[in-house]
Amino acid sequence: MATWATALTLDSSSPLMEQLIFFHDHALSILLIITILVGYLLTELLFNKQINRFLLEGQLIELIWTILPALTLIFIALPSLQLLYLIDEMKNPLISIKSIGHQWYWSYEYSDFKNLEFNSYMIPPQESQSYHFRLLDVDNRTIVPFNSQIRLLVTAADVIHSWTVPALGVKIDATPGRLNQIKFLLNRPGLFFGQCSEICGTNHSFMPIVLESISPSNFIKWIKSQV
Repeated sequence: MATWATALTLDSSSPLMEQLIFFHDHALSILLIITILVGYLLTELLFNKQINRFLLEGQLIELIWTILPALTLIFIALPSLQLLYLIDEMKNPLISIKSIGHQWYWSYEYSDFKNLEFNSYMIPPQESQSYHFRLLDVDNRTIVPFNSQIRLLVTAADVIHSWTVPALGVKIDATPGRLNQIKFLLNRPGLFFGQCSEICGTNHSFMPIVLESISPSNFIKWIKSQV
């Protein structure tokens, strides 16, 4: 969960988020090198008094400053394409969960377990206890096992929503009449918070997402207690 004065990305909780952080650092390093180089060249250009009265063309330097940006874009594009295919990769999911966006709450269906269904509403501030996270906690958390491939099917019942959990590197639109899917894998237990990131109406800010990651054995016990 993000806290005050967080300058960098959240600690990753899934292999996908680790790769996204690596790509962020990779792209930022390239941008830093470009910024320093261009800043140095501009400073030298502005503060030196050297001139060349016979300089009419510079085909070599023009060739260099055409090829270098193209190579830089390739260095950024190749890892980006790899990540795009990695996000869409769907291989032997252990559990399928369907999430439906409503105005303004989420409902979940565990279709693998006798169609276990529940709604997830934000806990109002006047009802929250000291152990609740204000405006972020819900009455029914989404329980998932860690170290397990999970497929999330997302749709909406009314307007466009967006199911987003930053610590997992997951953001997927919930569109009425369309079923989108994404996969994720949690590598540690804990609570992971998210929110709808698509402006969906008056109470858009008040439909949080809470994932509770537990061990597979505890997940089986929870399923047995629900069905």
